[in-house]
Amino acid sequence: MENIYRSADEAYPFLADEPQDLRCDFELLTDELASLTGLLAAKVEEPALRAELLWLDEMIYHANPTLRTAFSLKSEEVNALRDRTRLLMREAAGSVHRFVLPQGCETAALAHVLRVKSKQLVRLLYRHAHQGHETPDALFDFCNLLSGYFFGLALKLNRSARVEEMDFVSRNY
Repeated sequence: MENIYRSADEAYPFLADEPQDLRCDFELLTDELASLTGLLAAKVEEPALRAELLWLDEMIYHANPTLRTAFSLKSEEVNALRDRTRLLMREAAGSVHRFVLPQGCETAALAHVLRVKSKQLVRLLYRHAHQGHETPDALFDFCNLLSGYFFGLALKLNRSARVEEMDFVSRNY
């Protein structure tokens, strides 16, 4: 391969990594997830929920360099996210029967975007692991929990805004 131009104004030193090296992709996706979490926190009016989202924002940034360095989240932090996700899902019990359309109030719709971005993050981790790279189990747990958390949060935000969930019935399944 020929020399690839490297701008003196490069925005991030790993952007020119080889295409099969997924570490920078993981870092960019976690950066996007953290940025969108910060946006959601800015739109939420409830102080306790805003603080929770900012805590989660920080946890996402702590996870950001994991593939390049080490997993630095503590088990208590992952467990706190697990507990919060389970609570959100218990609160939603009975209101969701199958699949729901990713819609509703603005904050719930943004939480749905975060839910799917979290799934993209998990998919990227599996691609990384399939390439033979060590990938911490706890990182898989954390990223999967993010998706569940944001789903439960979308349901909570819609309930708070008195927006009905719309069931989705697939024509294919």
